[in-house]
Amino acid sequence: MSIEKRVTFGSKLGVVLATVGCAVGLGNIWRFPYMTGVNGGAAFLLIYFVCIIFLGFPVMVTEFFIGRKSRRNAAGAFKVMAPGTKWSIIGYNGVFAAFFILGFYAVVSGWTLEYIYQAFSGSLSGKSAIDFKEDFDSFAGSDFRPILWTFLFVLMTHLIIISGVKKGIERASKIMMPILFLILIILCVRSVTLPNAHLGLDFLFKPDFSKINSSVILSAMGQAFFSLSIGMGCLITYSSYFGKETNLQHTALQVTVLDTLVAILAGIMIFPAVFSFGIEPTAGPELVFITLPNVFNQLPLGNIWSLIFFILLGVAALTSTISLHEVATAYMHEEYKMTRSRAALFVSGGILILGIISSLSMGRLSDYTIFGLNFFDFLDYITAKIMLPLGGMLICIYVGFRVDRKVLKAELTNEGTVPFYFFNTYAFFMKYVAPIAIGLIFLNELGLLSKFQKLFV
Repeated sequence: MSIEKRVTFGSKLGVVLATVGCAVGLGNIWRFPYMTGVNGGAAFLLIYFVCIIFLGFPVMVTEFFIGRKSRRNAAGAFKVMAPGTKWSIIGYNGVFAAFFILGFYAVVSGWTLEYIYQAFSGSLSGKSAIDFKEDFDSFAGSDFRPILWTFLFVLMTHLIIISGVKKGIERASKIMMPILFLILIILCVRSVTLPNAHLGLDFLFKPDFSKINSSVILSAMGQAFFSLSIGMGCLITYSSYFGKETNLQHTALQVTVLDTLVAILAGIMIFPAVFSFGIEPTAGPELVFITLPNVFNQLPLGNIWSLIFFILLGVAALTSTISLHEVATAYMHEEYKMTRSRAALFVSGGILILGIISSLSMGRLSDYTIFGLNFFDFLDYITAKIMLPLGGMLICIYVGFRVDRKVLKAELTNEGTVPFYFFNTYAFFMKYVAPIAIGLIFLNELGLLSKFQKLFV
């Protein structure tokens, strides 16, 4: 596919909403609240803000540079910009990371459909906290229903992807992102009007600085990259559809602000409700599928609030799966000269295979492990703890040491037509600060940092 004929998003609004949809997803609605809960609330949020501003935003700008400059998929981008070198491994890492993440994300996304169905049918009413846990464990470990919902979610994603960039991704983003913000605001208003809601808001916004330690700092950095979809090829792929007139700096700023706003709204939605009913905010990953249904069950019209929430979670999940699917589809489409439909079919088929194995690994195949992890947890581990931080770090090193600063500045300023007032600061961060920070995340996620600390204590 020639650069000249490459499709682009149809409008400035489409660019922003599609890219926000790429960044916003389960990482904001599902992962951010429980990470905040287990890491001390406002103290974690404060460090998260710092990481977003000084690390997340610059790295996002860098991925935008690579995508638009190359006008190719995540792997093809490095073949264009560094031909004949081994830097293309960064792109392949992003493509495989996106594909592997979909292998378990599709399962979690399918769970949202199950809970939408249960909320709609009234099945979530009248249950105790123990009932919610037992029901979830029974459902997740069963053979048929999780796989059925996974198939339906992959099918929805597939249909949007084969519709193309403008008629599929951009159009879906223009519909889903306003819906997501609207539902979030409705649930936030309901949450803050509950008795003792101020306790949850205090937890979220009044930092206890004694909670800040190296673990919290590294967890906040990791969440910042996870939330912004950095290192998984999504931002490179989406920015390859940007027009030459797109202001990369402003787009990155808009996406960063809106993505962070969604995460904060998710916290406002969840923590006042959790504190209102005396539930510990440190519930962890089960917060969404076990703890929150128990909270909604104690509210008047609880089924309606549950239904609204799980629709929100489903929309967030769909924005995630679309962006991840597009990374792999664009790669197959461009590098193997397939039609878009055929490439998407191969990717969807592969996702279903991984999804079926991931789902069964929580039940029938639970005794089969890889390095002590079931297949679901193994895919989560190698992507979140190895592939994403490694990819993000290598991107920073590549741009910091390989790309000519004049070329970088020309692309980020649209050939000098838009200003970049802090370019030297940005370049310094990309070359030195960001790789070290991401390297620390990498070591921490592998559990190596704590071993190094013990050697010097």
